[in-house]
Amino acid sequence: MEHRSRYCLAQLLMTVLLLAGFAAAQTKPAADLIVTNAKIWTVDKSMPNAQAVAVIGERIAAVGSNADVDAWRGPRTRVVDAGGKLLLPGFNDAHVHFVSGGMQLTNVQLNDATTAQEFARRVGERAKITPKGEWIVGGNWDETKWNPPNMPTKELIDSLTPDTPVFVSRYDGHMGLANSLALQLAGITAKTPDPPGGTIVRDAQGNPTGALKDAATDYIDKVIPPLTHEQRLKIVKRALAYAASVGVTSVQHMVADYEDIAVYSELLRRGELTTRIYAAPLISHVDDQAKLGIGHAFGGPYLRIGALKAFADGSLGSGTAYFYEPFLNQGNNRGLLSDEMHPISLMRDRYMKADAGGLQICTHAIGDEGISTILDLYADVIKAHGEADRRFRIEHAQHMAAKDFERFAQLHVIASVQPYHAIDDGRFAESHIGHDRASRTYAFRTFLDHGVRLAFGTDWEVAPLDPLLTVYAAVTRATLDGKNPNGWFPEQKLTVAETVEAYTMGSAYAEFQETEKGSITPGKLADMVLLSDDIFAIDPPKIREVRVLKTFVGGRLVFDAATATESSPRN
Repeated sequence: MEHRSRYCLAQLLMTVLLLAGFAAAQTKPAADLIVTNAKIWTVDKSMPNAQAVAVIGERIAAVGSNADVDAWRGPRTRVVDAGGKLLLPGFNDAHVHFVSGGMQLTNVQLNDATTAQEFARRVGERAKITPKGEWIVGGNWDETKWNPPNMPTKELIDSLTPDTPVFVSRYDGHMGLANSLALQLAGITAKTPDPPGGTIVRDAQGNPTGALKDAATDYIDKVIPPLTHEQRLKIVKRALAYAASVGVTSVQHMVADYEDIAVYSELLRRGELTTRIYAAPLISHVDDQAKLGIGHAFGGPYLRIGALKAFADGSLGSGTAYFYEPFLNQGNNRGLLSDEMHPISLMRDRYMKADAGGLQICTHAIGDEGISTILDLYADVIKAHGEADRRFRIEHAQHMAAKDFERFAQLHVIASVQPYHAIDDGRFAESHIGHDRASRTYAFRTFLDHGVRLAFGTDWEVAPLDPLLTVYAAVTRATLDGKNPNGWFPEQKLTVAETVEAYTMGSAYAEFQETEKGSITPGKLADMVLLSDDIFAIDPPKIREVRVLKTFVGGRLVFDAATATESSPRN
């Protein structure tokens, strides 16, 4: 009896082992998606190159050769043959104004108007089709493309817009032109004072010309009717579709309104959010987030908050970036500190409160003294609260003082920069600030040499959202006027690999998400973009001609060039 029991026990054990072996053979789940026959640049140093990737759910399950990844194929696996094309991690734009960018897709377009007359004509044409009571906004005009490059005044458009209020922005976002009706609605007269951090441009008699700089634009903003929820919803959906069409899978929305975040949340609940968003409201709202105790990067894979956007100064083109020495062509003008910096102690107090709440600080600073002042304030925070993984950011960091590159590194500040601005501003920067200061402008190579982390973006709508134009700019530094085909300060050029890394892993690090995205690595979110050409192999000038073929967000195909039309022309 005992022998029989042992025999039965042995048989049972053998059966269990056989079943376990069979189960083990079946444990590898089938992939939902396989992209095969690709040339993959993973941005993962442990495996830089691969041929195929398998995705389960929203995450990458395997990366390797075609044969390796084929083992993940099942009867329901969707297989995409990349045809040997280049597959990259999805681009993460570290600095956008997502809603205003979406608005600009349908607003009046003035950026490529090459004369004042063409500027006026387009505004007049838009006035003819603008419903009564609505404003003409947007524009993104650039007077440096005119001959002569004079700043526009209200007289240019008043006769064409007698019954339509107009406030069209300069392309840098730090200046705008209002017509007389808009000035009237805002109550701006010769007696209206310049606000702290802003300028009402006036003629020789002291009357407003219609041009308003930085904080002075608030007078107009207060009387422009706010977007309705439905209008904002349509604008965001338009922006999401456009982002997908150019391979942008994540954005970091600077100066996000609470109403914007509400729309993102609604779309997330409906499963319609096709771009991952990290939203950074103005630092004036620090109390709201600090009292919640959420800390940085709070939320889920598609929507996060926990960052705050601050402003130190204005811009180069508007003459409001804050410099140690005056602009060369503007008398004693050294630029302006923003209204948030009046007094500087106000900004210091807000920084302290934000840091105590574990929130991330992202500060716009463009002029050398503006940047240096923010580094001083960041140092104050560290001294007061001790070392921590804060990931302080300076947005733009355009015109550096030589002494501050090392400080950037010592304070572990991220340079959140926009290479397209370099090939744009390079047309006129030296006439504004001279050769010496310009040599430290958009100094991407110098930042890397000092061990500073770069995060790339566009500042859309200020510059085009298309990442390939940004890659082209960083690699060639060929200014838009064609006068620097070999590069404006070519010693600051980056390689394609460095540029892609800054646009993927660099931007992911800048939002505390480097373990979640930024490379094609098993376990990370399956955000990927398939390109028409190999940007590592073609001549750099041809990079701007490359197109996106497919965009995947969490393994979901959100754009396919074979079935879609381009949402907006390139700049």
